[in-house]
Amino acid sequence: MTRPPTAAQRRVIDAADPVTGRLRGTQAQLAALVKWGFAFRHPRPPHDHFLTPAGHRIREAEEPGTPDPEPEAPAATGVFVARVGGEEEPPGTGPARTREVRSAWQGLLELRRMTNPDGAMDRPCGWERTHLVQAAALALEAAGHRPAGADLVGYRVRATPQPEAVAVHEPDPGALRACATTLEAAGWQVGEHNDARSRARYVLASPRRA
Repeated sequence: MTRPPTAAQRRVIDAADPVTGRLRGTQAQLAALVKWGFAFRHPRPPHDHFLTPAGHRIREAEEPGTPDPEPEAPAATGVFVARVGGEEEPPGTGPARTREVRSAWQGLLELRRMTNPDGAMDRPCGWERTHLVQAAALALEAAGHRPAGADLVGYRVRATPQPEAVAVHEPDPGALRACATTLEAAGWQVGEHNDARSRARYVLASPRRA
């Protein structure tokens, strides 16, 4: 049973943690979101509430009648975005960025624990399967790999036509193998391939299911 959320419910959904989907609101608001299938109450203490896949879709959907967002504009929203490599305006570096990345990675591990049926933290969860590029990029950035800058030195994570697969490009062969090792340790299946046109090596990575 679903219906469009009310304006108050939409505000709660929009304020959810961007990585874990954890919600904050009154008990009445949270109960209503659960009733309509936009949230679930975790069975283990402290019984926090989290967005369901339907809630995530609502959060990410465009408001009716709103203009298309400008590309590369989300940096001003304050929402954490992992470095995929090659950004025109990358976020700042330094201790603050390091703390943000560490916090986002720990939040993702907690999301795995709470949403994987067996509580496993060693393999990707549903959120990662619907945000492949961001999930893979977060694993790489959290492990300390260098994202590509304007000079393209460093990793670049890109979507592929294959379902549940991303491509990781890195001009340095040793660094590419290190990226593959990191993703494998983070619960991804990886393999190295040659680009059909350029013959450059790249890593194809997919979230492991078991």
